This record gives sequence, C-alpha cells and structure tokens, in this order.
Amino acid sequence: MEWLISSVTKSFEMAFAMGWQILWALVLGFWLSAAIQAVVSKKQMTRLLPDDRTKSLAIATGLGAASSSCSYAAVALARSLFVKGANFTSAIAFEIASTNLVIELGIIMFLLLGWQFTLAEFVGGPIIIIVFAILARWFIRPKVIAAARRQAQKGMQGKMEAHAQMDMSVAGEQSLLAKLRSDKGKTAVSHYFVMDWQAVWKDIVLGLLIAGAAAALVPDSFWKAFFLSDNPTWAAIWGPIVGPLVAVISFVCSIGNVPLAAVLWNGGISFGGVISFIFADLIVVPIINIYRKYYGWQMAIKLTATLYLAMVLAGYVIEILFAMTGLIPDERSAKVISVSVSLNYTTILNLVFTIMATLLVWRFIKTGGRNMLRSMNTPHHEH
Repeated sequence: MEWLISSVTKSFEMAFAMGWQILWALVLGFWLSAAIQAVVSKKQMTRLLPDDRTKSLAIATGLGAASSSCSYAAVALARSLFVKGANFTSAIAFEIASTNLVIELGIIMFLLLGWQFTLAEFVGGPIIIIVFAILARWFIRPKVIAAARRQAQKGMQGKMEAHAQMDMSVAGEQSLLAKLRSDKGKTAVSHYFVMDWQAVWKDIVLGLLIAGAAAALVPDSFWKAFFLSDNPTWAAIWGPIVGPLVAVISFVCSIGNVPLAAVLWNGGISFGGVISFIFADLIVVPIINIYRKYYGWQMAIKLTATLYLAMVLAGYVIEILFAMTGLIPDERSAKVISVSVSLNYTTILNLVFTIMATLLVWRFIKTGGRNMLRSMNTPHHEH
C-alpha cells in the first residue's frame, strides 16, 4: 500500500511538473491560434479545395495550420467541407494540418522535447500530407469515396460539431491588425480562445496524467527493451511502426500526447518514432469510431489504414533526413522530471499569461459567450 501511495503521488507530481512547465505556452499558443481564426474565414474553404492537386493540398495545409488544434473539431470540420463539395483527400489534408501544424503544438514540443522535434513536426507535416495524398490515390477508390459522401450527408453526429462549424472571423478590407484591434476582433479572439480550451482541456489533462504515470511507474528497462534501443538500426525501423500503435491505445489526441511523447523519447523510442507517435492523434480509437459514423465502416478502415501507413513512412523520412543532417539529439533529456515551483522565468510567464487568459475569459463572458458554450456540443445537422 505504501508503494502504491508513493507511486500515485509521484505520478501526480510529474504530471503537475509538466503542466506547470507548459502552462504559459499553452495560453500563448491558444491566443495566437484564436487571433488567426479571428481573421481567417471558413466560408471560402470548400471552394478552395476542389481536387487533390498540389495547389489544393497546399491551401488545405495552410488553412489547417491556421485552424483549431482540437482533433475532434478538425475531424468534424473536414467532414463538413467534404459534405459541401470539397475533395476528400484535400479535406483530410486539412484535418492533418489542423492538428499537427498548429502553433501551440510547436511551442509545447519546443518546451518539453526541444527545437529539433518542433522542426521535425513542421517538416514532417507536409511530408505526411504528400504521402497520404499519394497513398489515397492507390487505396481509396472513387467508388469508396462516393459511398462515404452518401454516408456523410446523413449527418451522423460526432464530437465538437458546433465548434467545428463556428465562424466568427472579422470581415472587411481593413488590415489584419486593424481587425484584431476592433471590438469585434477582440470579442472573436476571446470566443475562439475559450472554445478551443474547452475542446481540448480534457485531452491535455489526460495526457499529462498518462505521461506522469508512465514516467513514474514504468521502468526505463521496459521502454528500452520495448523500443529495441540497444540496436539503433532496429530501433529506427521499429519506432515509426509502433509509435502510432502506442498512441492509438492511449486515447489521447492533439497536444495532450506531447507529454507522453517526451516519456517515450527518454525511454528509447527512435526520433522518427516520436514524430509518428505525435501524428497518430487522428487514429486514436474514439476518432476511428467517428470515422465509422461519418463515412461508414469501409471508408473508416481504409482511411485509418492509409493514415497509419502515411505516419509510418513519414516517420522514416524524418528519421533519415534528420540523421543525415545531424539534427537528431544525442541526449534523451526531455523534461518529464518533477520540479518545484519557484520564482523563475516559468513562474513569471505563467503569472503574466494567466492574467491574460483571465481577461480573455472575462470578455468572453461579458459578450454572451456562456450561451455559445452551452450550444457548442449541441448537434447541428449538415444541410
């Protein structure tokens, strides 16, 4: 019993330590994401994604990177674009970028894993989209896509439907800065900020708790054996294969899986394996079930398998590229250790950005945000 209490306590301590380390960065990242969403309209997205050519994929990637980091909202919005006429592959490219190329993810990866991983994520994002587009042409035939569109048009509901369809972007010809400084712009930023937090806070907390438990309870010897770390060649081959599978059973998506990625890196998973693991937020079990609802079992299986293969191949490409350029870190020193709260730059930044978050929440409440929050998870059928 004493061992159990000690282990649980250590797990919570590590979870809190990682949460404290990234708190200010989460606020900053979500504010930047909210600011971008406030000036980028969703109304023209469908028109911009008519096919799976390079131009459409590039636009889908850019729009996704400027969107929300919530995996469920990204999946719901991709379905909405598809129903309204967007190309299926481009819609999924948007979905991939919306969860793997967003600002807040890069900031958190930088703090917990280091700049090399942040760079790998933003290099790997376009790679996985290109690989997926190529694989989709081979494995996802027009007949399957047509059946998926018919299923999607039935309007089966997943999570975050209202959040995905929300569009409060500021219209007009004025500059981006002028839009953000306007009353409507400030209100839009506050609403996107709170809505995005509401969408992902459970994943973030769950991710921290799982990572804390894994760091405290699972011995390094297990991870090293599991990831074949004693043999660098086999580890590099095995990592991208098993990384996404670990993500699938962890049930954590988007930013929430970064703390666990830090634990896995310290445990011996390959560099490419970490990136494949991060990419796998779009094939966790709850999201596979949403694919089934949206597109039917046939497309759900094909889409999941194609995404998985793309993640593995992208992990290999990143492993090779970064090994060739000498950018893979020599030391495994991701920040998963317990830290005490003291008067340092982290504490000061957490205080400053907590005040900022409080002001954003206050504006959200004062401008009718609570009514919007209540309707956020209310199903809205597509038309």
